[in-house]
Amino acid sequence: MTRRGVIAPALGTLMAACSPLGLLNSLGPRDGGARRVSRDLSYGDHPRQRFDLYAPDGPGPWPVLVFFYGGNWDSGERGLYAWAAQALAARGFVVAVPDYRLVPEAHFPAFVQDAARATARVGHVARDHGGDPGRLGVIGHSAGAYLAMMIALDRRYMTAAGAPDLIRAAAGLAGPYDFPPQDFPSTRAAFGQERNATLTQPVAFVRRDAPPIWLGHGTADTVVHDEDSILLDRGLRSAGASSTLTLYDGLNHVDMVTALSPLFRGKAPVLDDVTRFFQGALTRPVSPMS
Repeated sequence: MTRRGVIAPALGTLMAACSPLGLLNSLGPRDGGARRVSRDLSYGDHPRQRFDLYAPDGPGPWPVLVFFYGGNWDSGERGLYAWAAQALAARGFVVAVPDYRLVPEAHFPAFVQDAARATARVGHVARDHGGDPGRLGVIGHSAGAYLAMMIALDRRYMTAAGAPDLIRAAAGLAGPYDFPPQDFPSTRAAFGQERNATLTQPVAFVRRDAPPIWLGHGTADTVVHDEDSILLDRGLRSAGASSTLTLYDGLNHVDMVTALSPLFRGKAPVLDDVTRFFQGALTRPVSPMS
């Protein structure tokens, strides 16, 4: 590898660490009672097909969450979201944070396939870390919320990953669920190679037997308007599915994820609402741990 090939990734890592989320991850307060219990677990051969695991202190068994971060499907890394994973883990969940392949190297449906494969792999290893894979949910912010909803609603992805019934609940924070893929540079780059735009839209896969869904959105979001969550909630309800929509007055796009941090938690009860949803949705009898 040339010297230039070494410097470029290092510079990218440095820039990410100096970003607002990177600074929050490095300098912000963390919730106690939880910790990272494993890192760099593999769900594929690609360098980005890896995930970290966080767990509460104590033996469990705990319900399991897979958290997908956002970033326009072209940026992001799991190490910058340890604070969010720890916040959720401190509420009594084993939490996985996967990386996934990104634009321009990958395009739809590769990153959705990665989300499904990561979730299936988490289901396989959760028991080893005090988790109960029979009580597994997915959650994401922005592009990560899109991934969570796609693999929860479109049966093809989890079926292809060998775990069609694994996801028992799903939550989305400020996600894009009903958008024209050709209208924006970021969506053209991510979805432009798919001729059938309908296949890219979570709202197209609403179904009566979908797992329980929770959607949260800020009313001041100018990146992804709250209409996306309103429309998906409306579609799910019309289909007879269980859906809960919570709109947060005055919160913007980034607020919806930073509200999970102790530093910004006073802005809105996002963490409380998500915790309450998953605690209610993931109440089935605990599966055997052997």
